[in-house]
Amino acid sequence: MGPEVTRIAVWECIGCGRIDHPRPCVGICQDVKAEYVPASEHDAALAAVQREAASLRALASTLAYVTPREGGWEGTYRALQARARALLDPQG
Repeated sequence: MGPEVTRIAVWECIGCGRIDHPRPCVGICQDVKAEYVPASEHDAALAAVQREAASLRALASTLAYVTPREGGWEGTYRALQARARALLDPQG
């Protein structure tokens, strides 16, 4: 799971795009609640998700392309299982 982000509740106009501050209106303003996050927090969360996806791709690649030696399937299976568990629970 990626880092937590700070959600900021704002009012956004679906007509002109104004967000909580004056902007020239095109005459069709209608405010709706919206949520935004600071760009730095979004970037950090996105980077964490991309790292996790890369780890999962590496595990999938190993699973797809590794062939156990004769009689070694159980050891290979257990090793892949341990890697998958580590990805699912990095703390432990």
